[in-house]
Amino acid sequence: MIPFSVLDLSPILQGSNATQSFRNTLDLAQHAERFGFNRYWVAEHHGIPGIASAATSVLIGHIAVGTSTIRVGAGGIMLPNHSPLVIAEQFGTLEALFPGRIDLGLGRAPGSDQVTARALRRNLSADENQFPRDVLELMAYFAPAQEGQAVRAVPGEGLNIPIWILGSSLFGATLAAALGLRFAFASHFAPAQMEQAIEIYRTQFRPSEQLQKPYVMLGFNIFAADTDAEAQLLATSMQQSFTNLRRGRPTQLPPPVADYISTLAPHEKAQLEQILSCSAIGSADTVRKGLTDFIARTGADELMITCQIFDHKARVHSYEIVAAVRETMG
Repeated sequence: MIPFSVLDLSPILQGSNATQSFRNTLDLAQHAERFGFNRYWVAEHHGIPGIASAATSVLIGHIAVGTSTIRVGAGGIMLPNHSPLVIAEQFGTLEALFPGRIDLGLGRAPGSDQVTARALRRNLSADENQFPRDVLELMAYFAPAQEGQAVRAVPGEGLNIPIWILGSSLFGATLAAALGLRFAFASHFAPAQMEQAIEIYRTQFRPSEQLQKPYVMLGFNIFAADTDAEAQLLATSMQQSFTNLRRGRPTQLPPPVADYISTLAPHEKAQLEQILSCSAIGSADTVRKGLTDFIARTGADELMITCQIFDHKARVHSYEIVAAVRETMG
């Protein structure tokens, strides 16, 4: 069976705060390690009331300190918000502290609205070709230093840090293939071009020093509980969160609401169904079928499992069920 991993946005629950979110994140990471998940990623977002993972590198260090074997990384760092040298130094530091456990996923979206992106970067003048150049510059900082090299990443140079290209469109697939890097597609919230992106990546892939053959990781939502009805209720927190975001009113992660879907307008129901089409919601048997069908359809090399559940114990239990289901699929 292919590896399963965890994507955590460190959600801020309604009525709670970031301090509790980080406690929950570390607790979930420790459980994920015991459950046998392969890696634990957090993602860079800014200015969103329900997401606490803005200082992504700092949070990765917090998780890595509290775990011992699971890989920890960024899914991802939004590279246009940073200079490549700063990210090389940050992840060089993380790799030096936690050798062989750090991943670096790179995205080109801001992880925020344009006003916040301007506050992060001070200008938005970079053209669309800048992201590939920044990726190459970052990779160069991780290479062994050359004689006379003027700018060096210390720590960073000479370290073997796996780099991933993230994508929710065809751009990331094309870039990952051209550079011979691992590719992670955000099918958990942007599934529309998933199959086309996978095809482009696999057919255009060029082997590199980092990777000899294509490797695709796909995002997949799972809300697992002891019964289908309980799982469907738990999933309404994320459904509310997505709908609020699309309405332009992002919120902290709300508690579940019974029969939430029936309160939505028809176009909102259709939008939610499309956005969350790569999901399994239900008991172990329901989740097993959803996973089996998705893996057979995509041929994924790895799955990045995500779920935003209001009750932390229920969220941990969801991942426990997923881990048990994976064992029966092997």
